[in-house]
Amino acid sequence: MKKSLLLALLSWLWLWGPAAQAQAQKELTLAFGSCNRVDLPQPLWPVIARDQPDVWLWLGDNVYGDTDDMAVLRRQYDTQFNLPGYAQFRAQIPTIIGTWDDHDYGRNDGNKTYPFKRQSQQAALDFLQEPAASARRQQEGLYTAYEYAVGKKTVKVLLLDGRYFQDTLSRDAQQRYQPNATGDVLGEEQWQWLEQHLQGSTADAHIIAGGIQFLPQEHAFEKWANFPAARQRLLALLARTQAKGVVLLSGDRHIGEISRLRVPGVAYPVYEITSSGLTHPATHNTGEPNALRVGPLVNQMHYALLRFRQRGGHLVVTAAIKGAAGQELVVENIGPK
Repeated sequence: MKKSLLLALLSWLWLWGPAAQAQAQKELTLAFGSCNRVDLPQPLWPVIARDQPDVWLWLGDNVYGDTDDMAVLRRQYDTQFNLPGYAQFRAQIPTIIGTWDDHDYGRNDGNKTYPFKRQSQQAALDFLQEPAASARRQQEGLYTAYEYAVGKKTVKVLLLDGRYFQDTLSRDAQQRYQPNATGDVLGEEQWQWLEQHLQGSTADAHIIAGGIQFLPQEHAFEKWANFPAARQRLLALLARTQAKGVVLLSGDRHIGEISRLRVPGVAYPVYEITSSGLTHPATHNTGEPNALRVGPLVNQMHYALLRFRQRGGHLVVTAAIKGAAGQELVVENIGPK
């Protein structure tokens, strides 16, 4: 009898693990970040774990391979995967997902011309522990979708691949990127996939995540604004599909910031949270212009959190950029007040 009670208790504890507790409490916590070097200290993993996220999302530059040699890239991934701090973090977090940017894609500013992108995709999926039978291993590109429950509400996470199909950019004499007026970022198949996931979606919030920034236009670095036709196509897609609660996530820049844009045809302001600098933030960047920024620019080591919760009939989210001690550096409440 006592053994049966013990087994029942253990079964109850297993069923009511972190993810199930989050659903019962009508909350979901998604932590994310980017720009992470294996040859630098990584003090943030226990700090992030204290927030007990249900999901960790890699936003890109998850390692710095910068190579055409897949053995070198795989060694970078293996080193990161087995670092004691990250290994402990993996054991504590129910779900780890991710996409990539250029340095883990294999080449700085890499695009559709990178000759080893198919091999690199498999290395990235191995690092993310993607199942061998996953359809993601058969397609071209790292894009994929997930859904998570928050009480009776649903959050859809759409991870984009902004490298595999990206057109080329040129630079001027000062090495500044020159816009490619008609260039693309996603490729037609990925555009169709994204539209299918937004059109008629019953999800209450949609997280669209990619490596480079979607909204900011003023800085001189990589961004969707370097492909103005593609950026406008994305914004028009949000308006046409009328998907609920779109929030954009990006990395790459070695800074953290929250941007906000009123998109014609979209009934709510669209926010973008940029989190970049898990190991090496741009501490020298103290005043970069961004007319869309809400709150301060963060130029210290950081990560970010989205906390979803059901409030009455609504789904609301709090976005926070947090420092190396877990302190809140920027906080923004998104959704119905």
